[in-house]
Amino acid sequence: MTEEFKLTMAQLNACVGDFEGNLNKARHAFSLARKEGADMLVLPEMFLTGYQTQDLVQKKAFVEDAQRELSKFAEECSDGPTVGIGVPMRDGDKVYNAYTILQNGKILTQICKHHLPNYKVFDEKRVFSSGEIHGPYVVNGVRIGSPICEDAWFSDVCETLEETGAEILISPNGSPYYRGKFDKRISLMVSRAVENKLPMAYLNLVGGQDDQVFDGGSFVINSDGALALQMPLFEEKIETITFKRTSVGWVAEEGIKSSYPDHWEQDYHVMVLALRDYMEKTGFKKALLGMSGGIDSALVAAIACDALGSDNVRLIMLPSEYTSKNSLEDATNCANSLEAKIQTIPISESFNVVLSTLEPIFDGLEPDTTEENIQSRLRGLLLMSLSNKFNEMLLTTGNKSEVSVGYSTIYGDMAGGYNPIKDLYKTRVFETCRWRNKNHFSWMKGPKGNVIPDEIINKPPTAELRNNQKDSDSLPDYEILDGILEMLMDNDASVADCVAAGYDRNVVKHVENLLYISEYKRFQSAPGARLSLKAFWLDRRYPIANRWRDNK
Repeated sequence: MTEEFKLTMAQLNACVGDFEGNLNKARHAFSLARKEGADMLVLPEMFLTGYQTQDLVQKKAFVEDAQRELSKFAEECSDGPTVGIGVPMRDGDKVYNAYTILQNGKILTQICKHHLPNYKVFDEKRVFSSGEIHGPYVVNGVRIGSPICEDAWFSDVCETLEETGAEILISPNGSPYYRGKFDKRISLMVSRAVENKLPMAYLNLVGGQDDQVFDGGSFVINSDGALALQMPLFEEKIETITFKRTSVGWVAEEGIKSSYPDHWEQDYHVMVLALRDYMEKTGFKKALLGMSGGIDSALVAAIACDALGSDNVRLIMLPSEYTSKNSLEDATNCANSLEAKIQTIPISESFNVVLSTLEPIFDGLEPDTTEENIQSRLRGLLLMSLSNKFNEMLLTTGNKSEVSVGYSTIYGDMAGGYNPIKDLYKTRVFETCRWRNKNHFSWMKGPKGNVIPDEIINKPPTAELRNNQKDSDSLPDYEILDGILEMLMDNDASVADCVAAGYDRNVVKHVENLLYISEYKRFQSAPGARLSLKAFWLDRRYPIANRWRDNK
């Protein structure tokens, strides 16, 4: 009878569609597992193809390519540990989110995901079929059950595995980050381990994929709920853990226990990792952004430098006649603190040419937001020109508060390929800047210290598109605005709920209207790092043409 079981857990970063790159990482992990004398190597959910694949799995050729690469990889793994790897599987007209077990150079079995998440960012019922609950498989005499991601969030799959003889549960996952997700995740897995009296190895993907970041944080929990191993958040890691047979079943020995950062560090790390991986996976090495001297562009500049290194970030000031001397000085000081290149391209002359061109048609009409938006669109034009010419990713800088109410110019300051702070409310922008000035970690490529000047953090926000303009001229104070938005959007509260919480009804109705009429802008906006349960894009899908308003 086997008395010891060694498991190698490969918490790795996959890229959707990069079969060869993903398998090269799997090969490296396999080599390490073999050296460790592991009985089994496990890779995350849908690792071979990357995750989420969305509609790619509906392409027959995509699934066939994946299965062909899987067969080749199986042959390569004939002289080492058993391997578990996630891959889509087609059976007739049905496609499954499958976990494939490779043993002795062949496919031993393919487990099909039973519970398909169909909420928030997940659309799996749309692209996958639900598989029957699969029983355990045997690795070196040990019966292993593998609930795939969502299958471990419900009790029935793990319960069935326990009833059919599973001795250890190994759950492969592609579970993306949102603030507080890790706490919920580990709480549920403790429940599965305790109620089934089985140890649980939870393996998660890591890395950014479009707007989502898989945060890793893989762990092993013993049947009494005690934590045996905690892998780090947000970084690739391969760890081997040993299980011992005891009188009360299999028990995992103590392994590494990585520290668990607070939510401020997690959010910032997500924004950095999301940008770094988005750039790498889309083929960009350098980024640029417009530097206004305001807090949003300063924070995005810091994130970009931390993600890519200051040498790979170009900052551009685009002053008009309304740009204050203080803004220019603040932008320059911030760039210098970040050790990033900064250049100036004035737009006043171009602005006057456009006004002159439009003068015969605008004759007799008073200046309004039209002229303000022209300035923003000129900046977008110039920045996109630089992006095209130098193959640099243009970053946009609109925070969640602005994105929510449309306080931005489509085809202007919204122009660009990625927005790191898209899911960060303005009030959190301020606090995040203060946090970054006080903290620096090895995963940050930018410099230490007070990289965002206090002058930027402390001054009233302004778009500087007209004389003496402040954000508060058009919007409620951000503490009020963010409070209302959190209720209306994050919590789906009613107008009456907001009023009951102490907010003025007219202000609430104004914010509600801005939220709905700005939907068309968000449909055309750049993706950005998901930090919350109500990030824009897949988390929240509303019609553009919509006349409903909450009038209670």
